[in-house]
Amino acid sequence: MAQLADELHRHGLRHVCVSPGSRSTPLALAFARHGGFEVHVHLDERSAAFYALGLARGSGAPVATVCTSGTAVANWFPAAVEASMACVPLILLSADRPPELRGTGANQTIDQVGIFGRFVRWSADGELPDAGRDAPRRWRSLAARAVAHALAPVPGPVHLNLPFEEPLVPAAVAVAVDLGPGSDGRPGGRPWRAVSVPPHLPDGEAVERLAALVTATERGLVVAGGMDDTAADAILGFARSAAWPIVAEPTSGLRTGPPALAAGALLLEAEPFAAGHVPDVAVQFGATPTSRSVLAAVARVGRLVVVTPPGTEADPNRAAAMTLRCDPSRLAEALTPRLTPRVRSAWLSRWMEADRLATSGVSAWLGGLGQEIFEGRVARDLAAALPDGSVLFAGSSMPIRDLDSFMAPRPGLRVVGNRGASGIDGSVSTALGLATAMRERSGARAFALIGDLALLHDAGALMWARRGGHDLVVVVVNNDGGGIFSLLQQAELPEHEVLFGTPHGLDLAGLATAAGAGHRLVRRSAELVPAVRAATEQGGVQLVEVRADRRRNADLHRAAASAVARAVAGLTAG
Repeated sequence: MAQLADELHRHGLRHVCVSPGSRSTPLALAFARHGGFEVHVHLDERSAAFYALGLARGSGAPVATVCTSGTAVANWFPAAVEASMACVPLILLSADRPPELRGTGANQTIDQVGIFGRFVRWSADGELPDAGRDAPRRWRSLAARAVAHALAPVPGPVHLNLPFEEPLVPAAVAVAVDLGPGSDGRPGGRPWRAVSVPPHLPDGEAVERLAALVTATERGLVVAGGMDDTAADAILGFARSAAWPIVAEPTSGLRTGPPALAAGALLLEAEPFAAGHVPDVAVQFGATPTSRSVLAAVARVGRLVVVTPPGTEADPNRAAAMTLRCDPSRLAEALTPRLTPRVRSAWLSRWMEADRLATSGVSAWLGGLGQEIFEGRVARDLAAALPDGSVLFAGSSMPIRDLDSFMAPRPGLRVVGNRGASGIDGSVSTALGLATAMRERSGARAFALIGDLALLHDAGALMWARRGGHDLVVVVVNNDGGGIFSLLQQAELPEHEVLFGTPHGLDLAGLATAAGAGHRLVRRSAELVPAVRAATEQGGVQLVEVRADRRRNADLHRAAASAVARAVAGLTAG
């Protein structure tokens, strides 16, 4: 296993998440004794895998996970699904019993081969380790193949299932074994097999067709879903040349200022405005839009062009007239020089004026709430107050939607979320892993905005984080249950509270105390930012609990939408 671990290190892996177990002893020791890895130990395999997911997101490099045989492997499944759908590279290394024990009822033995199905880019059932002279070549080659499949052509998780025979612990007396050529790897620390990740370039003919379409279209719209924020500058340059407004999700990296709208999702929720401003052409970059209003607007556009990396889908309405599977930034870079920059058009002016009116209307309405807690204002104020260079993990369900509707444009903030499969599981673990990676990579501070159910779903990660070394401020909106269901049709059911609202009545301050985390309670709107700043200064893992009312919050969301509709009611159709 030493050759496997060393070869992964030569390919740039620096982090490995290990969960304790007997059968995985050779793997755990190989990484721990290598000296080049930061080994993160987690009791819970599900938490470990989501932590690895956060590390990989923050570092931009693959991260390995190690676990023992049996149900331990199955606990990786949710994180493997998210990594697959979000194109995050993970190396899943599961220990297994020898092949002759499979299907015999042997303790802690399940069928692990192919357990992740199509949610991994590649999987292999390894051979039993031996001391043959060609063994180093086989193990180093296996590691190189795993990294290659995790990175290209579409990044994602890979699974190596590795059987081990007893004894699992090295002998007390060292045994001299001649492993032959390759045991120390390539000279100079080079990888055994170099891995090349070519850029996903757009088709030249398709670029020319799209350039002609954009040039001929004044009434256009750019929709930016979640994507690598390195694409932001190129897409912004394209939108400015086309003189098209941008409806940008926070996870796109484009919510930084004009022509990106401050209230795009709320504007499109105002039906008279949306119906009167249907674009002739829309170019959608990145992942599928989150908000229903943006999805609806994209579905009825005259001609929709979807630009998404290979291996991903972003057209649930099946409305796209053209789909380009390439790097969005590469497409924007190729497209912009082919355009004649358009002066500020009447179309763009109407959108920017509508955005100004909508933003002013929402601000005035929020001011009328006084100190009442509203979840949309929590998202807005938190995003505005975080220091430049920060990263904010946005939980699925309401937090990401509240940011999409209410976050004001600003530079210097990276927003990420588990939006591949959009689950709430693993939220704390992912945020902790992200925080570790960002601190190591740039010294940036990490924050999280999640709901109470997401916190409770991953409370084990919070408990384990008390072992120290983590810096993360978690803002938890506690509305005693599943707040999003109050905005859906389930709210009308007589069983709503029991089956969907799921009130828990738990004391989050007590949970924080048990986890050794700091805790601050916010009951008034003006208390949020001071509480977050105090938690940041204190360091470590900190919980800022914001108490909210689910039913009242649903009413306030509807009132906010009404305020925007009133603000733009006088605008004529575009």
